[in-house]
Amino acid sequence: MAKEKEREKEHKEKSLFVGLAWSCGDIKLLLTSLFFLCSLATIIQFHPALTRSTHNSILLSCLIPTTPQAANLSSLPNSSHPVKLEEEKGPNSTLKRSFKPVGTAAYLFIQMGAYRGGTNTFAIIGLASKPLHVYSKPQFRCEWKDNENSSNGSSVFANGYKILPDWGYGRVYTVVVVNCTFEKPVGIDGSGGKLIVHASSNGGGDREVNSIESFVALEEESGSFNASIFTARPVYDYLYCGSPLYGNLSPQRVREWLAYHVKLFGKKAHFIIYDAGGVHPAVMEVLQPWIELGFVTLQDVRDQERFDGYYHNQFMVVNDCLHRYKFMAKWMFFFDLDEFVFLQPGLILDTLLKEFERYTQFTIEQMPMNNKLCKADDKGKSWRMWGFEKLVYKDVKRGIRRDRKYVIQPRNAFATGVHMSQNIVGQSLHKTEGRIKYFHYHGTIANRREPCREFYNGTELTFDRTPYVLDETLRKIAGVIKRFELKTIGKRLVHTRQ
Repeated sequence: MAKEKEREKEHKEKSLFVGLAWSCGDIKLLLTSLFFLCSLATIIQFHPALTRSTHNSILLSCLIPTTPQAANLSSLPNSSHPVKLEEEKGPNSTLKRSFKPVGTAAYLFIQMGAYRGGTNTFAIIGLASKPLHVYSKPQFRCEWKDNENSSNGSSVFANGYKILPDWGYGRVYTVVVVNCTFEKPVGIDGSGGKLIVHASSNGGGDREVNSIESFVALEEESGSFNASIFTARPVYDYLYCGSPLYGNLSPQRVREWLAYHVKLFGKKAHFIIYDAGGVHPAVMEVLQPWIELGFVTLQDVRDQERFDGYYHNQFMVVNDCLHRYKFMAKWMFFFDLDEFVFLQPGLILDTLLKEFERYTQFTIEQMPMNNKLCKADDKGKSWRMWGFEKLVYKDVKRGIRRDRKYVIQPRNAFATGVHMSQNIVGQSLHKTEGRIKYFHYHGTIANRREPCREFYNGTELTFDRTPYVLDETLRKIAGVIKRFELKTIGKRLVHTRQ
């Protein structure tokens, strides 16, 4: 019995040894095959005769897979720069390195508009590379070429004066207003002509290269010049220059804002609205009645979204508005669609602005309103009320510097900003408290839901560590505004949604 067990044990040990030997043989075969394939791939990769073969190239692609990025490199265009990456030994065994520029970081200039400011002066509004203008000194050279003299090349030249009105808020691009003022009037004989701008980097970006781009900024046809517009009475008493509208805006808030300010400004007013993607079909339905009555002009500026500037290139848009309508309005207003201008009871806008006529611009005090607090009495019926009718709690926190908005006489301004202009001729007035102010319902224009979230009945309260007081100033005149809208455009907008 014991002998049989020993024989069985020896038999198992022999079987285990044979199995291990067989497994090692498989591993050796696998390793040998992998080594052979890797060696073959290496030889093919570095042997020119083999890599030229189509068959071997296919084999190589199978053995050495390429990434999508590497595969697409052959389709990229070659750089037009003739610079070669060379390394040379200089004095004292110094290794001299070279640098190869590729591509362009930003455009030298992006024009939005160009307008006459008089018989001999023009303004060109656009965007330009912010680093170029902040850290370098690019230049603009202005040329006026009469149509009659175009054949012999006779031209008048002047140095362009640039203004950067965005207070350093620019991103990749900053706003530039180029003023071209010639020594004498140009194009006043009615023959027409062209304003050509020669923009140069002046060594900015590459100190060995002065990149110059020339473009026709403005072209006047024969017989189009009319000098009377510079001295004639403006078409409008008041003109509103809006900021770019973007996002999913509330049609109801736009409706309320338009009805309110058309009523406030009167028949000799006009509103310039800029669509940067916010005028969707429901908002367009709100604008349409006022466009048909001649109160609103809508401009599509969505294409500016290609260029990375501050806040949908807001500074460029308002400066274009300033110069485009400079001689069409006595006063220009600059504020947003969530802000409502209000005059103290008993004041008339015409009378107040006649009193401020000796000032080029004046600023308006802000009344910040909470955008979710409503009266408890309105609970259950707030959805039928207008925004400024139900949002009645005013922020009264002290020690905070609040933004102001402003009104300007455009003929005395060279450029403008969002909260005021720093490029004017004349005086500015800032102490307007008690006469004119604006109520600011921040964020409501972009909220398409019912704004009332919290309900209170007190006249004073603290919410989110901010003190508020009840202010029903605009609530009291909501009925007047509603009746004005109904009388002016009928019932077209009564079913407008949030």
